[in-house]
Amino acid sequence: MTGKRSGSSELFMNKKKKKPTKKKSGGAVGKGFGATAPIASLSSPSPLSMFPYAGSIRPGIQTPQKVVLDSSIAMPDYALDGKPKKKGQILPWIIEVKTPPEIERMRASGRLAREVLDLAGRAVRPGVTTDEIDNIVHGATIKAGAYPSPLNYHNFPKSCCTSLNEVICHGIPDDRELQEGDIINIDITVYLNGYHGDCSEMFYVGENPDDKTKLLLQTTYDSWVSAMKFVRPGNDYNGIGGIIEDHITKFGFSTVRQFCGHGIGSVFHTTPNIHHYRNNENSGKMDVGHTFTIEPMICEGSGEFLLCVRYNFD
Repeated sequence: MTGKRSGSSELFMNKKKKKPTKKKSGGAVGKGFGATAPIASLSSPSPLSMFPYAGSIRPGIQTPQKVVLDSSIAMPDYALDGKPKKKGQILPWIIEVKTPPEIERMRASGRLAREVLDLAGRAVRPGVTTDEIDNIVHGATIKAGAYPSPLNYHNFPKSCCTSLNEVICHGIPDDRELQEGDIINIDITVYLNGYHGDCSEMFYVGENPDDKTKLLLQTTYDSWVSAMKFVRPGNDYNGIGGIIEDHITKFGFSTVRQFCGHGIGSVFHTTPNIHHYRNNENSGKMDVGHTFTIEPMICEGSGEFLLCVRYNFD
């Protein structure tokens, strides 16, 4: 999400058409966790009955928030009260350079995030609820001796994000069952040995996605691959967005501009900001020791969105 907003949110929905998607490289959930909005009950979707939803997805019922009780697991500073204490850089061109030992910790957390994501992905099929996927993510992360980074981050109530169809990002797992023809993004971040590792992936639900859905997901993936090829010391971070936008517009798709990739490390979200559209922001130059996410969110519609907040945030 855009820049480094504070607060927390859930549903970011494309206003025009269905099926937004995103991909990202190893790093953190990122993006602009939210903005101030009325507080709604975690247990009931009724306070949101008048929300102008963009599609058919509606909030379901959430199970109680989990608490990590294993004292052997190192937890981020927001785990107990939902308030991150360690802040990232403010100036977008000031970027942390990690030492080789720190990079190895990043590799370990990123590797675990990928392993947990693979487990979650294997559970995707019609009839499975997003809450069941969250249970898999939570259990696998704790078993590996890590902490699920989204849990209680600015009071986010679950251990991963599950975003269906028109939900762009940060969807909260609940009791909705996956249906044939859905697409779902599962966004995983784990905190291991003091560092966050993050990745996400889109999945088809069922065996026969339509051609337009396949084109959307493939185009998003290809734009991400093209951007990754641009990553090398000395290149401008703002060059990433033009590569992504040039690719996806050839197929008639648009990028969601309000949310972006980000730096990651011992802090969940920090500099640089990685915009997925052509821009002139001074985000600095890539250098050895930088760690960040690239996570284009591409959609069939205009890229405009509606914001729905379902829980207390700070």
